[in-house]
Amino acid sequence: MRNLAIIPARGGSKRIPRKNIKEFLGKPIIAYSIEAALNSGLFDEVMVSTDDDEIVDIARQYGAAIPFMRSPENSNDFAGVTEVCIEVLENYKAIDRIFNNICCILPTAPLIYSGNLIKAAGMLDNNYDGVFTVVEYSYPIQRSLKIDGEFIHMRWPENFTKRSQDLEKTYHDAGQFYVIKAETLLRDKKLFVEKSGAIILSELEVQDIDTETDWKLAELKYKLLKNEF
Repeated sequence: MRNLAIIPARGGSKRIPRKNIKEFLGKPIIAYSIEAALNSGLFDEVMVSTDDDEIVDIARQYGAAIPFMRSPENSNDFAGVTEVCIEVLENYKAIDRIFNNICCILPTAPLIYSGNLIKAAGMLDNNYDGVFTVVEYSYPIQRSLKIDGEFIHMRWPENFTKRSQDLEKTYHDAGQFYVIKAETLLRDKKLFVEKSGAIILSELEVQDIDTETDWKLAELKYKLLKNEF
C-alpha cells in the first residue's frame, strides 16, 4: 500500500496575511503539519500543494516534496481541499505514481499529533473508507437559541427542561486531517464519505485559526499540551 500526505497551502489569505507560513512559537505554522506527517512514518511521500514560491522554499526546508505547483484554477478563494487533493492525485498519475491512500493535513494544524495519524491509518485498513478528526460541541446544540427580529427563542423548545447529560452528544469537524482511500476520493469527489470513522479530540487539542485571537489561543493550547508553562 502506498500512502501520500497532501498539505494544501496556497499563498493567499485574507483574514491573517500569509497565514500558512506565519511564525508559530518559533517556526512557520506549516512546519508542524509537515513534521507530524514525517514523524508518523506512514507516508511514501509528504507533499505540499501550493501556488506560492515562498511556501515552496519553506516546505522543502522542513522536508516536504513539491513535485509540481498547484494550478491557477485551484488557487483562488473558492477552491476546496477536495478539488486540490484530486488534482494532486491526477498529477501524480500523469508521472506514473499511484497511491492507495491519502491524508489531507491542513497547513494550520499545529496541535496535530502523529499518533492520531497512525490511529486513523489503522482504522482505514479495517472498516472505513475515510477517517477524520472531530470534537464534541462544548454545549448541547439541542438547546441552541435563535433570534427572530428583536426577540430570542429556543430553536427546539421541547429541550428547555432537559438535562445536558440526557441529550445526545454531537460533534463537529476539528479541522486537522482527513484520511481516505484514493479510489473512494476519486469516485465520490468528497472527503466526508458514507463509511467514515472519527478520531475524537478534546477541546484542548482543537483550535480554529481565523483571527489573531485564535492564533494566541492556539499557542496557549500548544504550550499546555507540551507542558511548557
